[in-house]
Amino acid sequence: MFRTRKYLMVLLSAVAFIFTVAFQPQKEKNEVLTKEQLGEKLFFDPILSKGMAISCASCHIPDFAFADSAAFSRGDKGTLLPRNSPALTNLSGRTEFFWDGRAASLEEQVLGPLSARDEMDLPIEEAVERLKKNDFYSAAFQSIFKSEVNSKNFLSAIASFERTLETTNTPYDRYLEGDQKAMSPSAIRGRILFIGKANCSTCHSGEDFTADRFKSIGLFNGKEFTDPGRFKITSDSSHIGVFKIPGLRNVAVTAPYMHNAMFKTLRQVVEYYNTPDKFVKNSINRDLSLGSSLNLSEGEIDDVVAFLEALTDDRFRKK
Repeated sequence: MFRTRKYLMVLLSAVAFIFTVAFQPQKEKNEVLTKEQLGEKLFFDPILSKGMAISCASCHIPDFAFADSAAFSRGDKGTLLPRNSPALTNLSGRTEFFWDGRAASLEEQVLGPLSARDEMDLPIEEAVERLKKNDFYSAAFQSIFKSEVNSKNFLSAIASFERTLETTNTPYDRYLEGDQKAMSPSAIRGRILFIGKANCSTCHSGEDFTADRFKSIGLFNGKEFTDPGRFKITSDSSHIGVFKIPGLRNVAVTAPYMHNAMFKTLRQVVEYYNTPDKFVKNSINRDLSLGSSLNLSEGEIDDVVAFLEALTDDRFRKK
């Protein structure tokens, strides 16, 4: 039911886009027709960073499901950022954003890196004034929003583009629709393990494989691993080492993994969950569901990885 609803939402968005393009008068190549298109142009434009050195797409690269293939992205001044850049696909239904959940909407999420000194370092007031002075953007905002550029419509444009990044065209989705050959036998076995023995669905549930909750998977021990996660936002001691559970759609193209980018492959991720104590000694506040080994065999680990790879939308699958 949930996947069908999401599929219809994506389909209707696509139809609306095609209708807009097909039935509007021909525009200049550089002109935009909708707030989503305006947001897309802004997303790829370095005009939104202080020194015009990076754009949103510098850290959220389309080929990698709008994540970064580097462990840590670099900001406008070349500063190495402290956490791995998360993917931006399938966020329209989420309720908190960033690894620590400090934003409650996509609009607020846009504001974060824009104003952060080590990231784009461009306070929104400066961003708005810069766009007002730009002939193209000044005219585009007036045409689309019937208003000059302001903080609200600026954030709305980029967030609207990000809401179009929904993906449902995967081998897994086709398998659910009845195509028994859409997934490999290994991936089919992996799905059963994902739901059962591997216990993945406890945290990664729903159509986007995230329960929209926060968990500590044991990547904090106060020594080698010192990022306190959500605790930094809430000051609640029960949140030490707690991070947002990410969705798993397109996860096969978003390496490296975890907020600290400590795993280079999906196999390493599954191996960690299988025996976390082998990777992090004396972890603090680790969730009870990760209290003991899963006892997955090498073959079963391969099967879980195969299932995770089947969650990749066709637009991101390597030819």
